[in-house]
Amino acid sequence: MMRRDYLLQMIQEFTQALARIGALKKGQRWDEAGEALDAEFQRLIGAGPQAVARFSETELLARLVEGESTQVVHQKTLILTALLTEAGDIAVAQDRLEESRECYLKALHLLLDILARGEVSEFPEFVPKVEMLREALKGSPLPVGTHARLMQHYERTGEFARAEDALFAMLDAEPDNDAIGEFGIVFYQRLLTHRDATLNEANLPRAEVQEGLRELQGRRKQGG
Repeated sequence: MMRRDYLLQMIQEFTQALARIGALKKGQRWDEAGEALDAEFQRLIGAGPQAVARFSETELLARLVEGESTQVVHQKTLILTALLTEAGDIAVAQDRLEESRECYLKALHLLLDILARGEVSEFPEFVPKVEMLREALKGSPLPVGTHARLMQHYERTGEFARAEDALFAMLDAEPDNDAIGEFGIVFYQRLLTHRDATLNEANLPRAEVQEGLRELQGRRKQGG
């Protein structure tokens, strides 16, 4: 009960902090919004947003894990994802575009990783959506590793056409990478085990799955 009360209080306090930051953003008081955001970063992981943008995801998680239970770490990771998204928004408003991209990208990676583990059944309202972060990042190409995470996420959620889009983004970025081709072949083979109705609902009919599989198998033969 004590842990649950702690979690509820942590989420409530963070929601209130986000409301304050949101009000400052709405009033275009960017410096004050940045200061409020910095205070939340400091409270969560002991570093400001610009330092956080330079940390790897592993370093960020290490700061969250220290001395905390698994359940608390999950919630803190979601809070960090929201903070990174806010930091990205403020950096965009202040023309710090590279910093904003780093913040959005880290937020997306953290979110996809926690979704992949399936350890949180219900997310608080403040957690950003995958598509919102993708939209924020649309101005520049995503790393291959990000596309791989997105592909796996979309397959898990039954969005097979989007998973295929992520696959071909990887192939376009690294056309000579045989591992990506093999990854795609196995993906299509998994899709062929689904019923036609499931594939149609996911906007990737069986004929298109078979066509994609043939294309990748053809690339493999050419490479061999």
